[in-house]
Amino acid sequence: MSVSTDTTVMSAALAALTTVRDPELDEPITTLGFVASCVVSCDGRAVVRLRLPTYFCAPNFAYLMVADAYDAVIAVPGVTAAEVILEDHFASDQINAGVAAQAGFIRSFQGEASAELDDLRAQFLRKAVMANTDEVCRPLLKAGVTQEELAILTLGVLPPSRQLESLRRRRADLGLPADDDAPLLIDPVTGKRISAEAVPLHLRRARVTRTGIDANTAICSGMFKVRYPEGWTP
Repeated sequence: MSVSTDTTVMSAALAALTTVRDPELDEPITTLGFVASCVVSCDGRAVVRLRLPTYFCAPNFAYLMVADAYDAVIAVPGVTAAEVILEDHFASDQINAGVAAQAGFIRSFQGEASAELDDLRAQFLRKAVMANTDEVCRPLLKAGVTQEELAILTLGVLPPSRQLESLRRRRADLGLPADDDAPLLIDPVTGKRISAEAVPLHLRRARVTRTGIDANTAICSGMFKVRYPEGWTP
């Protein structure tokens, strides 16, 4: 396949893939090294190849990444068609065919899946909200902000940071309050402000969630490095 000489389309496709995240790790698949290649032909056809840390990575997680990668690339101006190919995975045939046909998870795994993946996606987004909450709150506590003060803070009074922007995006994705007037500490399910009495437990849960995601990321990165040493992205 010839590669498009229009580097703008290629760059835009790669940039679009940076918005696709591993749902469990909440990290871009590009940062994790999961994008093996992205090629755009002269007629605008994009072919993306993905690979994961193990042959047995959960098929529902894998399906979300392949489907999200397809949605991201097909929306790029200049891309006329897109194909996302998951390689070296036990369910790659079902996942690749299902995403290509826009069949959804249930039809892709006929007789094996009982539900689509919206609830799973929301579950991981809620975990990301808690993890981002920990990242935003820890520097504030270290700077001397009390837990009682955290309970009344709003997003608009916080200094800009990558962690705060990520928290806003994850909350917005869930339909939770994310504007300047929104409380810093909210229940990731209901969106209600956390009471002052509940702040210590909420912060502990946020810290445990962040630690769990970090641990899973380290494990997956290590397995990916062993499986694909030539393509590992630290």
